[in-house]
Amino acid sequence: MNQFTRELTQELLVIRARDVTEGIAAVLAVRSHKTVVLDLTSMDNAQAQRTADFVSGGVQAVDGEEHRIGEHVFLFTPAGVQVTLN
Repeated sequence: MNQFTRELTQELLVIRARDVTEGIAAVLAVRSHKTVVLDLTSMDNAQAQRTADFVSGGVQAVDGEEHRIGEHVFLFTPAGVQVTLN
């Protein structure tokens, strides 16, 4: 495999976060080329916003993407994953 080819894992990780620290797991998973569904519905609005902001920044830093798929539910994908939302 050359330096421009990256093997993407076909793994989807669902995280039902209960506190801000679980956002770290989401960022590390995307950094490891995994797709993450992050469910923040168990958190209060302030914690959910803080966690979403943290994960969004971390994912953007590794050229990943963020998609809102529900109220306080997000899909984070590594670079190279195409998402089509209808």
